[in-house]
Amino acid sequence: MSIVAEFSVKSDDFALNHALTEAPHMVVEIEQVVATMEDEVMPYFWVSGGDHAEFEAAFEQDDSVTNIAAIDAVDEARLYRAEWTRNVETIVYAYVELGATILQAVGRDRNWELRMRFDDREALSRFQAYCEEHGISFDLNRIQEQEQPMASAQYDLTTKQRETLVTALEEGYYEVPQGISMSELADRLGISQQALSKRFHAAHENLITSTLTFSDPDDE
Repeated sequence: MSIVAEFSVKSDDFALNHALTEAPHMVVEIEQVVATMEDEVMPYFWVSGGDHAEFEAAFEQDDSVTNIAAIDAVDEARLYRAEWTRNVETIVYAYVELGATILQAVGRDRNWELRMRFDDREALSRFQAYCEEHGISFDLNRIQEQEQPMASAQYDLTTKQRETLVTALEEGYYEVPQGISMSELADRLGISQQALSKRFHAAHENLITSTLTFSDPDDE
């Protein structure tokens, strides 16, 4: 059974340590990581939250990335593409060698919060052994077995919660004006309006927590 693990790591054990140190108010969020045919690891990431000029100056001097290119800009955020260098073969290349997947990575003020998926607990153990062997320290905040389909499990949704949100979307509940009322949607799902309200509340809380925040180890 696959495992989703959340952990915290210092930027000098992951990537962009110089950039995050010189521009501590910036927030870096990795959107996608691609392994190329040449065995290079190419991240796409959004940067927001402060002085882009300050960040870009530090970014150019950061030895964890090379071949930097600005791709897009939306509001106050900018999208970049780069290649990670062998200086970050720590966690970055561990994920390639062990076949893990980076689901989410957010960096700010010299720290990264990571959410990664491993094929099983044995793969997670190999990852931990790899980090210990290479002197990488991290705080493991949460481990969750993936007992649901990925479309639900990645966002901590139960099957019923996902069904409710998808049905609401398809029926026009989120449109303005609404295509269906809460009472009508409850009838469509065969539950009471009170039960639907509770399911919405739980689903929205799980969705927001899994996509916009990371678990605090004190919550466990």
